Amino acid sequence: MKSKRKIVLTLSLLLGVGGLISANAQPEIDSGATAWMITSTALVLLMVPGLAMFYGGLVRSKNVLGTMMHSFAAMGVMSVLWVAVSYSMCFGDSVLGGWFGWNSDYLFLNGIDETIMEGGVPEYVFSMFQGKFAIITPALIAGAFAERVKFKGYLIFITVWGLLVYNPLCHWVWAEDGFLYNMGADGAIDFAGGTVVHISAGISGLVAALYFGARRGYPHRQMKPNNLVMTMMGAGLLWVGWFGFNAGSSVSSGLATAQALTATQVAAAAGAMTWILIEGLHQGKMTALGFASGILSGLVAVTPAAGVVQPVGAMALGAIATVICYYMLIMKDKMGYDDSLDAFGIHGVGGIVGAIVLTFFIRDSWMADAAEKAGGVWTIWQQFGVQVAAVGIAIVYSVIVTLILLVLVEKIFGLKANSEEEMQGLDHTFHGERGYGMLNPN
Repeated sequence: MKSKRKIVLTLSLLLGVGGLISANAQPEIDSGATAWMITSTALVLLMVPGLAMFYGGLVRSKNVLGTMMHSFAAMGVMSVLWVAVSYSMCFGDSVLGGWFGWNSDYLFLNGIDETIMEGGVPEYVFSMFQGKFAIITPALIAGAFAERVKFKGYLIFITVWGLLVYNPLCHWVWAEDGFLYNMGADGAIDFAGGTVVHISAGISGLVAALYFGARRGYPHRQMKPNNLVMTMMGAGLLWVGWFGFNAGSSVSSGLATAQALTATQVAAAAGAMTWILIEGLHQGKMTALGFASGILSGLVAVTPAAGVVQPVGAMALGAIATVICYYMLIMKDKMGYDDSLDAFGIHGVGGIVGAIVLTFFIRDSWMADAAEKAGGVWTIWQQFGVQVAAVGIAIVYSVIVTLILLVLVEKIFGLKANSEEEMQGLDHTFHGERGYGMLNPN
């Protein structure tokens, strides 16, 4: 009897320990998914120097380094901020009524040292991937006020903007307890950042452009790009990096990844071809800058939709957004506001069009899943209402908070360059350098 009791006790202990181990076991690392996510992280970071080249080539030669520094500085500022608090604010549990997230384990990433996520990807990799979105978003804004902002003020502005605009929007849209993530049957659709990145950046850029006013001499003085070759190379790097931006947002390496990658490619191509076709009919010439602008218009429009549309829908989105972006730039000239490098005209407008119009190209399988979650019925028009509401919320929030931040940073630290600083150029005034050696600034 005693030996039987010992056997039973031993088995019970073993089962109890085994159950405890099983309960605490983490998912195994999926090496394929992890490798793709590391690659995607690098591709998204590549977009930042690509953006620096794109923007840098479009400004006057006396501002080329200062403009490129806006992108590169974001790589430093936002990376430190992301590790310190922003990852927690974006993906922690909702606090203050869901305004942002918070998880003390995420501060300085201390609590994720050995964490493997459900998809088999280390949380470090997911965090670093998401952090690249936080870098490029404020860098996009800089295009709206290029050639007329103090560098120190810019650093302060993107710091507080990241904390108070980007982080809450990211939490609302992508955190599992975010209210936009849970709006409607299956949430507001923003696969890779149409709302979080492009609408927030474009709208904030427009607010900044209107607040700062026009550059010295605009629009009467021509302000020609200093290096369209560099701009074209930047556009090419952005196109390549966008595969990580969109396809990486599947956080996997499978069918969804392939679908998003394909949608990205065809939307960019459709956007580029649509732009030069319109340009050729409207102006009689097809320009390199137009081709690059079409690439970006298509890429921006498909960003929120890459995971839910088929190739024909992605092409349609790229073409539709490009037409609207093209005529928005014409309207900008007529209205007279100085969005220097068309941050709003392409990123803001393209993001809005993509986030709303995607509704009419959603896969049937996605709608079927949404209907099941809704209890049997979920229509395109219901999802359309969710998309419009999410876009409206992002616009209103971005406008209000960005305007408050601009006023405060300008009053306390100084943000807009004065006439003399602007005349001398950002490179010499704020960096003591010149981008092109002995060339005189234009």
